[in-house]
Amino acid sequence: MPITVNILYTSKNGSARAFAEEMVSSGLVERIRAEAGNERYEYFFPMEDSESVLLIDCWKNQEAIDIHHKSEMMAEIAALRKKYNLKMQVKRYTELA
Repeated sequence: MPITVNILYTSKNGSARAFAEEMVSSGLVERIRAEAGNERYEYFFPMEDSESVLLIDCWKNQEAIDIHHKSEMMAEIAALRKKYNLKMQVKRYTELA
């Protein structure tokens, strides 16, 4: 069953956007997109909120997410989240058959 996870990252002084930019420039985004089961991994910037970034992250199924969460990349992502002092709001959606 396909799963979409929306993560709203917020911080101050442009840190959320800097986080997303470093995720791209470091190659992490491309590595995540190349993982088996990843169907979408994109950042969006809300027009009315310059201190937030929305990540739309779609996976084929729960198993693909579990494998991603156990990957070495998660430590790299966690370190960047800490570096930019991000707060997260997570919403998860499943596609009904």
